[in-house]
Amino acid sequence: MVTIAVPIQHSTGGPNKHMHHIKYVIAIMKEVFSFACEGCEKVTFNIPSELEADKIVGRVNLKECLRSADLIQSGDPDFRVLDDGSVYTTSNVVLSDENRSFTIWLSDTKTQTQKKIKVLLEHQKKVLRKRDTKETVLRRSKRRWAPIPCSMQENFLGPFPLFLQQVQSDAAQNYTIFYSISGRGVDQEPLNLFFIEKDTGNLYCTRPVDREEYDIFDLIAYASTADGYSADLPLPLPIRVEDDNDNRPIFTEAIYNFEIPESSRVGTAVGVVCATDRDEPDTMHTRLKYSILEQTPRSPGVFAVHPSTGVITITSHYLDRESVEKYSLIMKVQDMDGQVFGLMSTSTCMITVKDSNDNAPTFKQNTYEASVEENVYNVEILRIPVEDKDLINTANWRANFTILKGNENGHFKISTDKETNEGVLWVVKPLNYEENHQVILEIGANNEVPFARDVALRMATMNRALVTVHVRDQDEGPECSPATQYVRIKENLAVGSKVNGYKAYDPETRSSNGLRYKKLHDPKGWITIDEILGSITISKILDRETMTPRNDLYNITVLAIDQDGRSCTGTLAVNIEDTNDNPPEILQSNIIVCKPKMKYTDISAVDPDEPVHGAPFYFSLANTSPETNRIWILTKVNDTAARLSYQKNAEFQEYSVPITVKDREGQSSTKTLRVNLCDCTHPSQCVAARRSAGVILGKWAILAILLGIALLFSVLLALVCGVVGAKKKKGFPEDLAQQNLIISNTEAPGDDKVCSGNGFMTQTVNSGQGFCGTMGSGVKNGGQETIEMVKGGHQTLESCQGTMHHHTLDSCRGGPMEVDNCRYTCSEWHNFTQPRLGEKLHLCNQNEDHVPSQDYVLTYNYEGRGSPAGSVGCCSEKQEEDGLDFLNNLGAKFTTLAETCTKR
Repeated sequence: MVTIAVPIQHSTGGPNKHMHHIKYVIAIMKEVFSFACEGCEKVTFNIPSELEADKIVGRVNLKECLRSADLIQSGDPDFRVLDDGSVYTTSNVVLSDENRSFTIWLSDTKTQTQKKIKVLLEHQKKVLRKRDTKETVLRRSKRRWAPIPCSMQENFLGPFPLFLQQVQSDAAQNYTIFYSISGRGVDQEPLNLFFIEKDTGNLYCTRPVDREEYDIFDLIAYASTADGYSADLPLPLPIRVEDDNDNRPIFTEAIYNFEIPESSRVGTAVGVVCATDRDEPDTMHTRLKYSILEQTPRSPGVFAVHPSTGVITITSHYLDRESVEKYSLIMKVQDMDGQVFGLMSTSTCMITVKDSNDNAPTFKQNTYEASVEENVYNVEILRIPVEDKDLINTANWRANFTILKGNENGHFKISTDKETNEGVLWVVKPLNYEENHQVILEIGANNEVPFARDVALRMATMNRALVTVHVRDQDEGPECSPATQYVRIKENLAVGSKVNGYKAYDPETRSSNGLRYKKLHDPKGWITIDEILGSITISKILDRETMTPRNDLYNITVLAIDQDGRSCTGTLAVNIEDTNDNPPEILQSNIIVCKPKMKYTDISAVDPDEPVHGAPFYFSLANTSPETNRIWILTKVNDTAARLSYQKNAEFQEYSVPITVKDREGQSSTKTLRVNLCDCTHPSQCVAARRSAGVILGKWAILAILLGIALLFSVLLALVCGVVGAKKKKGFPEDLAQQNLIISNTEAPGDDKVCSGNGFMTQTVNSGQGFCGTMGSGVKNGGQETIEMVKGGHQTLESCQGTMHHHTLDSCRGGPMEVDNCRYTCSEWHNFTQPRLGEKLHLCNQNEDHVPSQDYVLTYNYEGRGSPAGSVGCCSEKQEEDGLDFLNNLGAKFTTLAETCTKR
């Protein structure tokens, strides 16, 4: 069993000193003691009755008990065991009179091995056996390895070396002990400051020490035997350097700069001064006291400083920038709480007083006078200076001027000259001498920023001055006042009615005599103006509904001129009063209703008249047939709309539904709606179906077709009637049976040429077919001729293409005919057909208004051989292509032959 004794060294010096030694002894219990464990049975520690938390109790040799232990546990929660066997307290431990013990458990989790060590804590002091020379472990019978706490005075003047204390080990009673030290001041900087006598353990200091550089030296003392064994564990030996008041307090800044508004109240903090002292804190050497040594200017004193915190405050109401703008304070700080023997230092504090608006601008005079001509404006008439003691060119100094009275009509304005701080009075609206000969203005002035609080209380009202403005008279032209004059005229007033118009006047005489009026602008030319009286006369019916916007005034610009030619311009605003001259109108015209999805359709109406003459509207079916009443029903929706619904048995078709709508005063209109009751799901489907049903011809196209058909039948009827009448009267002579107009492609004369009495030439050929009819003279040109008929110009009647064969007229129309059917003289044929054909062509060439038209009988010039165009005239006929080629060879024009026949 190993016993460790912790001795308590007693000393004299009173209870306080005794307690100090006890605490010191407890502190050195941190040292680690090591003992050889005789087995794993029991270890005893002798300790004081009280131990603080985290204090070492001792050390147990765990390796000898169980070297492979990987888990160490303490049986007492007040103690903990480290891996090296050191035992520490976990909380404050107080031992009672009885001994205290706990168990340390060692476990090897791999081999499942466990051992325990019993630890006994007691007050008894065990006496160690004397050391045998053969033993390798020293045994101590009593321990006194605890020196008295040591200190030395800073800056000690000597003599040196200075004895501090003696270090002794109780082992010196049985063995020869040699002492040594290490640490800062021995083998570390500062070197060789301390040394210890090897044999006696006396500790010395070799020179003065500055506490501000080294406040404590932590030395380690060693005690060993001659053969090198340690008689005791190393002993911590702290040496504390006691402070000497060798450092004066120093301000953190050599010059402090603060600013404070001049309007600040008493007690307002200006700033804080601060000083530091290198001496030991929380001692009289560092207890500082602040004070003000001097203030410049000296009087009056307006500042104070807190002695402990260094806060500078205002103590007086006399802080006025206009009197003193800057203060200089000499600040003092002294340690030893300001006692006369304390060390001190000084600093300068500069305090700048900032300007506040504590001075109001004041006028240099109470009254001012100015003059201005009437009818002038935007002119400067007066400058008003003011005085302000506040800082120049600041918001506290710049003045704001206000016209308090006399400017109700807005003729004046006042501004501030930023350079001179003067008030500049302007006329911004012309004055009238006839209305006012003079104007008295009351002017007030204040600053851009509000007054300081105290100043505002002292100055309840701003500084004021009176300005008298004299208006000078000048000869002026007519005056159009008011510029806009209003007149009310009823709509639809009779033309020639007279209404009061625009009136201007001479400002000198206040009369309209001698003025002339002229209308400058009348948008619709509805009125005329009397040059002398200015009254207006209605020249056209006034229609309110044609105005844009409808409810606006109708403005007429009027010029008034005096005898000297001076003029003014005014506006006559005519308010046209509405009359109920317009019935309501239904907006819809064509409506598509998808049956059965849409049960009804809504229709609405508008009335251009005023609302008093408009809604509510009354809708009704107008002059409807029983069939319409049976299918359609009209119900009211609101004041301007009605709902048109159909019966279930209504068929899909387009209906014409006449509807009458009346306004509240009975004005009505009727409109027939085209309602398409369609089998669809959306109206767009019905519209698309109607478009795809076919192309709808216009009225002119239909008329052209009808006229063309009528003309064709007229020509055919005339020809047939003529032929039938001639056959009944007589036939052609046999010797003229083959007298036909032929086409000859040879330059030689034809066979059996016969010239009739009217000058027409006929030719007989051996052919089963012939051609007879009235033709114009033709000019042969390369075997091509053109047949034309003239009606006021060159219009093509008919063009047929053919070969050198001879055809009769009927064959040209598409059918064969006997030769005897053409046995008439050309004169008879001409006399019968020419009047009738000319009349039909004349009618064909006119439209429905009996005006000559170019749409029917047109001129088509020859386009060359084999032209694909053919004949496109309204009188043309489609014939067989192989029987009309001869008409291309008739010559240049048919016009000459037609004219010749007409003359004959």
